[in-house]
This record gives sequence, C-alpha cells and structure tokens, in this order.
Amino acid sequence: MPKSVIVIGSGFAGLSAASFMAKEGWSVRVIEKNSSPGGRAARLKEAGFTFDMGPSFYWMPDVFERYFSQFGKKASDYYSLQRLDPSYRIYWNDGYTDIPAVFQQLKDVFESFEKGSGEKLEKYLKEAAYKYAVGINNLVYKPGLSLTEFLDWSVIKGVFRLDVITSIKTHIQKHFQHPKLRQLMEFPVLFLGALPEDTPALYSLMNYADIKGGTWYPQGGMYTVVEGMYDLAKELGVQFSFDEKVKEIVIEGKNAKRVVTEKSIYEADAVISGADYHFTETGLLPQQYRSYSEHFWQKKVMAPSCLLYYVGLNKKLKNIVHHSLFFDVPFDRHGREIYKDPKWPTEPLFYVSVSSVTDPSVAPAGCENIVFLVPIAAGLKGDDEELREKYFRMIVTRMEMHIGEPVSDFIVYKKSYSVSDFVHDYNSFRGNAYGLANTLKQTAIFRPSCRSKKVKNLFYTGQLTVPGPGVPPSLISGEVVTKEVIKVII
Repeated sequence: MPKSVIVIGSGFAGLSAASFMAKEGWSVRVIEKNSSPGGRAARLKEAGFTFDMGPSFYWMPDVFERYFSQFGKKASDYYSLQRLDPSYRIYWNDGYTDIPAVFQQLKDVFESFEKGSGEKLEKYLKEAAYKYAVGINNLVYKPGLSLTEFLDWSVIKGVFRLDVITSIKTHIQKHFQHPKLRQLMEFPVLFLGALPEDTPALYSLMNYADIKGGTWYPQGGMYTVVEGMYDLAKELGVQFSFDEKVKEIVIEGKNAKRVVTEKSIYEADAVISGADYHFTETGLLPQQYRSYSEHFWQKKVMAPSCLLYYVGLNKKLKNIVHHSLFFDVPFDRHGREIYKDPKWPTEPLFYVSVSSVTDPSVAPAGCENIVFLVPIAAGLKGDDEELREKYFRMIVTRMEMHIGEPVSDFIVYKKSYSVSDFVHDYNSFRGNAYGLANTLKQTAIFRPSCRSKKVKNLFYTGQLTVPGPGVPPSLISGEVVTKEVIKVII
C-alpha cells in the first residue's frame, strides 16, 4: 500500500505539492472548500466576460517550465504563451510611458529621462541577473529551517553581491536619479511585498524577471495555468474533493491522524496545508499543537490586500494596452498608507488589466474586459458597497482623463472584491492577498516554517511560508514541502 497524504487547498502551492507527492508514489487527495481549483487564482465568468480574479502578470516563465519539466512535460502541453509588447504602460501625472519588451528600446526610454541611464540599467541588470541565478537556484528552493542550508559556496562567496542588507530603495538610488525611473524600478516590490526602504536589494532580481524575463500572457487567461496544473495532477492520479470544508485536523500522539470535513473523515500518513497558515493553526488545530501564538501573527508585516473591480464594457477602448499602472499621484504616500500607517488610501495608485486587448475570447465581440486593482493595507475594515463605489468613481475618473474617452457610461457588468471577500472565500489572515511582506526579517528562516513545530507529520505550503508571495514562489513552495515530507515520513 502506498503512503497517503491529504493536501488542504488547491491553490498554486497545493496543486504543486499534490503533483510532486503523487510523483513520489504517494496516494494524494486534495480537499478544497470552493467548487473549483485555483484558490485566489479563480476565474469569474459572467455576462459573456471571463475574468482572472487573482494573478494576471505571468513573470518568470523559466520557473513554470522547470515545474512542468519535472513531470516530463512542457508548459506548452497545457497552454500557449504570448510575450506582451509593451510589457505594460505607466501613466504619470503628465503623460504615459510604454515599457517595451525589446531591451535596447527600453534603454532608449531610460535615456529619454536621464542621460547615461541606459548604460546604468545594463549594469544594474547584470547585478540583478546574478542575484536571480543565485537566489532562485541556491536560496529559493530551500525549506528555510536552518541557517546551515545557506552554507553554500556560491552564496558565501557572493554574499555581498546579493545585497541582503542594503535596501532596494538605496540600491536603485545609486543607479538612477530621475524620480520616474526610480518609481518604475520600485514598483514590483511596492505592489507585491513591502516599502522599498524595507525590502532587501536582493529583490532587484524582480527587476531582472520583469525586464529580461518579460511579461507574458497565457491564452485564455491565467486560469489556464491552473487548469494545466490541475490536469497534470489528475494525470498523476491525484484525487480531488471540491465543495468540502475542512473542520478539524485530529492529532493523536503528536501525529495528524485524520482530517475531518463537513462530509467525511480522511486518514492519512501526512497532511500538507495549502490553506491560509494562520487559519490552519487557529481554526483546525487544538491550541496546544499550534506552532505560533496569536502575538506572533499580529507582529507580522503583511503584503497588501486588494480592492478589485471586474468590469465589462459594451464598447472597445481606443488607446489602451493590456497592463497599465497609474502612478499619477504621490507614490510614497500610498506606500505609507499600506505599510506604515494602515488606512484606506487618500489617493491610490492602481493597476488596470484589459486582457481583451490581447485575447478576444474573454469578452463578447465589440466589448472590453477590465480588471482594476488598488493595493491596500491588509486588515482594513469597512469595505462596504458605499466605500467600494467611492474608490471606483475615483479611479475610473482618473483613467478616463488619461485615456481621453469615457468608460463609466459603457459599463454593462461590474463586480467588486476586497478584504472581507478574501476572508470569506479563502480564510485569509487579515484579508491578505499576497501573504507576508518581503522584509529581511521575514525572509527564508524568518518566515513561518513549512514544518509544524509540534505535529510530526503536518506541513505547510503557500505564500505565508517559504519562499514567499507570488505565483512562481507558490509553485516552488509545493516542491520544497514535498522534499520535507519525504525526508520526515520514511
């Protein structure tokens, strides 16, 4: 009889862990509270429109290829990719800048802002390429259980080149003087992790992933990646139970013996939770078996939550690209209102995805599919319809001003989504969308452990444990936790 494992949750990390465990010959069952796989990367289909409810940027294609290759597959076996050009557009208060996919063209854009910055970008990205290679190969695929994991010669000899002490804000300021170039280089960490001054310069590897790796679009939307991973898991023999909420993990003799759901009771040799880490500990485990106190969790610095709108228009827009970032208001103030003085933003930065520009299949003919995203502090209260409508009017008015044509008058479908929805749908701690912030004190060994400290055969995967937030790290998280399960459960 093969050993058995229960995986709680079918987000990217849960799907990844399930497939890696099945590859190792284990009998795997995934239990999911919602009606379909994907977790936060859900799909919404309404009124002829198809929306990706979660991630929409496909970065680091090498990580996805590495994932599928370990099962003898390619990403193209499950979905087709198109590199976007421009990668995205940034709207300033006095115009906009397209970020071209061709590197020489991007250097020319930098030069247009600041003489000599094209060559500085080249130098910056050479350093970032080193961090990407060492970070991905020697840091990210570690379980983060001990400092000894990082006693790797390539890490030790290059420790100063990794810039783990310098902030990325300081690092960027050494290379670029123009405020728009600084904002352009800071945006990946501001939107996904923490304030640039609190984020290690190691994360300039995200600039490398952005500029050199490129921004891609999987035809049909990001949910096709979920479908590909789900199909792969089923090919490997993974069983799925949907619409089934887990109520309890039963512990006997410091071992997880059973997983109790609303519908059934499952026994297993190991349990991997891809559900929200805080929810698993506080909602599914008796207090004496929790690895972390509530005080521990309340001290954590969270990456942003989101205020989202899924909008269908009954017309085509004339001057729009697939991805747009609106940096037309003070950059630093919104950052502080996310991370330092949490409050509903005074004037928010925001992001717009119009996937129908690239993919006509996601909207009816002659229509446009739009997702608006405002990064906000995790844990905010009061996201009622009145507040959501206030912010929607605010950002749509600014968008209309910049693109030079009306949007509001042509809306035929709209749905909002925010903090309370993340809590309800995903048991999300403080309504977070991205997990823990990428600060130095919350990296690697300083993140919540992928192994329970008190239950021998209980493990964790996902954005609240190693390696961190984002889709590629979630794929990696499933692989990392599998190696730990195999090591512990002999």
